Amino acid sequence: MEGRLGYRLETALLVRALTHRSYAYENGGLPTNERLEFLGDSVLGLVVTDTLYRIHPDLPEGQLAKLRAAVVNSRALAEVGRGLDLGSFIRLGRGEEGTGGRDKASILADTLEAVIGAVYLDQGLDAAAELVHRLFDPLIEKSSNLGAGLDWKTSLQELTATEGLGVPEYLVTETGPDHEKTFTAAARVGGVEYGTGTGRSKKEAEQQAAESAWRAIHGAAEARAKAAEAERTGKPAAAAPAAKPVKQQDRAVKADGTAAPAATGTASAEPVVDGDTDPTSGGAQPAAQ
Repeated sequence: MEGRLGYRLETALLVRALTHRSYAYENGGLPTNERLEFLGDSVLGLVVTDTLYRIHPDLPEGQLAKLRAAVVNSRALAEVGRGLDLGSFIRLGRGEEGTGGRDKASILADTLEAVIGAVYLDQGLDAAAELVHRLFDPLIEKSSNLGAGLDWKTSLQELTATEGLGVPEYLVTETGPDHEKTFTAAARVGGVEYGTGTGRSKKEAEQQAAESAWRAIHGAAEARAKAAEAERTGKPAAAAPAAKPVKQQDRAVKADGTAAPAATGTASAEPVVDGDTDPTSGGAQPAAQ
């Protein structure tokens, strides 16, 4: 784990950061990572908030909060954790182990925050900030791509209302055993499918589908606007493409038979927001416990 982080931490501190409460309860009440998670959440929020404040000097508070919410949320943290293979190192109880806990978004997100808290305690704020930047700067840089709303479903609904396309609907299917289900969602507007998404929860799949549909419809709207401006000014411009609906035959199929998301890119490379978002306020520098 230390090799992936780029820091050598005090062994006991790192072990505690990786200890989920389910493991602690099954092993005589060992210390859990929850206090470190609390600390790391504040450090993460501070660094992300400070960065957004500096790179967007003209944005109002409300928009900054939306951008932060696109970066600091359980789904985004879980994807970063998967990129570190964090699940392989977490100490889990037998119950969580048996229900797919190593890939559960909430556990990955909480553990990543605990690891950030451990780096802060052991190495200081500069080291913790460097780690946050290394892991989250790609999301911070792309956070402005988020639509008008606080999440992709809200953004899509606002966009389709503006474009006069109607209210989005989501068709969700599920596959796999109860402890390891995969959900696939299709976002439809006016009876036309514009995006799909997959995830370990219905909410995650719908968010990905909404993002895919938002990008398709928003991209087409922008192209039409540019074409209209070019016509008005007399400058040549490429023809505006229509928003491309997702066709069944265009979808990639995963090994388990589920449809892959139609969106380009991955969740780990794009800012994401889900209903569990609880962005930190980015207050004063946290004190070591």
